Amino acid sequence: MDPRTTHDPLQDSPPDKAPIFRQIKDYLVGEIAAGRWKEGDLVPSEQALVRLFGVSRMTVNRAVRELTAEHVLVRRQGSGTYVAPQKYQATLVEIRNIADEIRERGKQHTSRVLVLAAGVADDGLAAEFALEAGSTLYHSLIVHFENDVPIQFEDRWVNPACAPAYLEQDFSSITPNEHLMVSAPLQGATYTIEALPASGDPAKHLGIAPGAPCLVLHRRTTSAGRIASVATMWHPGHLTRFTGSV
Repeated sequence: MDPRTTHDPLQDSPPDKAPIFRQIKDYLVGEIAAGRWKEGDLVPSEQALVRLFGVSRMTVNRAVRELTAEHVLVRRQGSGTYVAPQKYQATLVEIRNIADEIRERGKQHTSRVLVLAAGVADDGLAAEFALEAGSTLYHSLIVHFENDVPIQFEDRWVNPACAPAYLEQDFSSITPNEHLMVSAPLQGATYTIEALPASGDPAKHLGIAPGAPCLVLHRRTTSAGRIASVATMWHPGHLTRFTGSV
């Protein structure tokens, strides 16, 4: 990749009120996400970015240094800065498509989409996504069935910058996991698992009594240096177990 052919970041995007170092990070991540720069490609030098954005070397250095720490870029002494290889974080709970798991058990997977719409990040969601409160997020609520028995209530929020076509998907025929693995390739994930009593929508849509025990998986995934998805998945305790190995 010849950095001299880099396109102008201002020609197809509106002015951004974000700090300039964040704009530079978003620009670099956007070039990678769009496929213009691929794994192993040389990215523009800091001096080239200084000229492109009209800012100080210190500002550019901060953006590049943070993306290097996030394993989006890699610096090679005396050679330059390159797009880093994608690294996948192994966890005790393997990130798998629930439809595949059900089919492997010889059962039929179906789903019912309850909500698929744009929403606004409150303070808690904004903190999870490292965005400002009030930012636009995409929201889906989906019930997954195994042979017509509800086994998962999925409450998912998605960063539009990682999956711009999320709201256009037919999630009765594919799962959010399937779409996100293509539009926002997994870089890493963190999760928690809790035993909680069912209440409200999870109890209603899983067909269990309020207060019935559930296993709740809360998972946050990253792609190209951004928080891509935050999902909370409720499972009836009497039907579910999590397994894994290390």
